[in-house]
Amino acid sequence: MSVSTVNRVLNQPDSVRQATRERVMGAAQDIGFYGLGAIRHAVRAGRQTHRLGVLLQQKARRFYSDLGQAITNAAASLQGSGQDIELTLVYLDDLSPHHVAERLIALSETCDALALVAAQHPIVADAIDAVCERGIPVAGLIAPLYAQSNIGFVGIDNWKVGRTAAWAFDKMARQPGKIGILVGNHRYRNQELNESGFRSYFREHNCTFTLLEPLSTYESAAAARELVETLLANEPDLTGLFISGGGITGALAALRDTPKREDFVAIGYELFSETRAALIDGTLTMAISHPMDALARETIATLISAKQAGAAAGGQRVALGFEIYTSENI
Repeated sequence: MSVSTVNRVLNQPDSVRQATRERVMGAAQDIGFYGLGAIRHAVRAGRQTHRLGVLLQQKARRFYSDLGQAITNAAASLQGSGQDIELTLVYLDDLSPHHVAERLIALSETCDALALVAAQHPIVADAIDAVCERGIPVAGLIAPLYAQSNIGFVGIDNWKVGRTAAWAFDKMARQPGKIGILVGNHRYRNQELNESGFRSYFREHNCTFTLLEPLSTYESAAAARELVETLLANEPDLTGLFISGGGITGALAALRDTPKREDFVAIGYELFSETRAALIDGTLTMAISHPMDALARETIATLISAKQAGAAAGGQRVALGFEIYTSENI
């Protein structure tokens, strides 16, 4: 750096581009420059500060703890790039609509833009409208959300997810038969779209499969285990199981307790330690997963973009490609 450039950063920071200020601060830190405090002040004054809030579900569930860490890392990676991210990450154990709405409104008091994972419900939609009316943009994360306001979305195309899972059953099952379907909660729009795409594929390409009515796990591993145990007992000729919602660890435990059949196809959702182990030991045939790091980066980028555009600009929607895993590519 030239002496004049450093002098202007110290005394006339507004005359120096932010990127140059950042470079000067990096050099000052490297050499232990005595005026580092003044340079830091000049750099911070030129940075944009984005106060972002994200509401996720239970931290005890591996998918959400992994997603929370990925979002935290994505926000940290932008520090020093001319903008500061103040991220408030909240995990909700109580998923009742009233509690979700209360936490969303409370978070809007301290944040410039919000993203949340939630089931569709009038109480949640009303809270989203109240937040948007105050000029704070909101985006649904993983599950699309709808309200009177124009809401953003960051996630994958769940209708395609359902059709892809159906395609896999069609190609991998040795002969047509009954397929059980698990969903977490019908109010999660992503899971409803999963099932819709799943059924549409079979209506179009192969009507010889029998799709059983979906069973709701209510995002509980214990409930999923009990449902799968009952399903296997009542339908001994079951061809496969599509686990499109929460509680997959319980479903996998039930499948492991049943004598393994080489012709049984099980397709689940998300890749984490438990589903990875199930792919390896053959309990799970295929997993369809969100691209975790890309999802985290796009969440932060979409919230920043929505904040800069303003709530009146309308919701920003980002549809990511999904990942497919089998025992052969993990």
